[in-house]
Amino acid sequence: MDWQQILTVALTTAFGPTAIVFALAAIGLNVHFGYTGLVNFGQVAFLAVGAYTVAMGVVTYGLSFWLCVFLALVTGSILALLLGAPTLRLRADYLAIVTIAAGEIIRLVLRAARFRESTGGAAGIQNFAGDFYSLNPYSPGRRNYTIPGTDVGLTYSANDLWLLTVGWAAVALACLIVYLLMRSPWGRVIKAIREDEEAVRSLGKNVYVYKMQSLALGGVIGAIGGVLFAVARQSVVPDSLGTLLTFFAYVALVLGGAARVLGPVLGAVVFFFLQQLASSTLRQAVSAGHVDFLVANEVGIVVQILVGVGLMALMIFRPQGIIGDKSEVAVSVRR
Repeated sequence: MDWQQILTVALTTAFGPTAIVFALAAIGLNVHFGYTGLVNFGQVAFLAVGAYTVAMGVVTYGLSFWLCVFLALVTGSILALLLGAPTLRLRADYLAIVTIAAGEIIRLVLRAARFRESTGGAAGIQNFAGDFYSLNPYSPGRRNYTIPGTDVGLTYSANDLWLLTVGWAAVALACLIVYLLMRSPWGRVIKAIREDEEAVRSLGKNVYVYKMQSLALGGVIGAIGGVLFAVARQSVVPDSLGTLLTFFAYVALVLGGAARVLGPVLGAVVFFFLQQLASSTLRQAVSAGHVDFLVANEVGIVVQILVGVGLMALMIFRPQGIIGDKSEVAVSVRR
């Protein structure tokens, strides 16, 4: 087995566009769940709104790509208002039900034949990020970055490198914003709401407004992740925006550590590294005949099983995640 190739593929994926998208989605969930205690099972809805705002704005309506990026932030905020207005005055489980339903409703509406002229239907929309890649400062070709002291290298094309530059800058900016906000008076109120919102309400704070602000902030960060999701693929298809994306974002959040600024980022990198490491190892083992009870098309299923087992082990032995704190994830159930 070629362990150098396995490590190369795993590291390339761990720092690639997919990890960026899920890092942003998990940062948004961290604002919702980690800091505020809001249970959002429909983060994919914000990703879908961000992705389709850019794709439809450029292809269907002929708008500027950069204007559409700004509009994605607006539509993410509007979606948060629509989801939060009827639910945030109620118990936490109502928000969970509404958000998971919203994710599926948006996906089904986007793939509906009736709206095919605008959304592209089940086939989606392609080729809308030309303005983004036209600003690429890197010369064409592929670049290999070797880790010092090893023969393992990360290989990216010029377009991927440009996307990684912008994407990781967006992740860093999102982390900085969360860091500053959570150390401000606003952030202290948000964390107090997570612990006991009745006590916060007794101090004269409008808990509903603070929750709405938190939902909008996390939703906008998720919408940015959706924009990068669309740009990375140069394509958006409704069926690629299923509930599994929310599940993976939660995995990244829990793995890294909720209520920690860098927890979602670390979780996304580690999760996709381990997932790709397991996938590449199993595929090479099957090809070499070392694993005779599997065939190549069953590797993906086995990897998902391993992810589930790993999550169960994480919840048993370290529920706070890699850099988390148990006191930060002990969310009050009084709602």
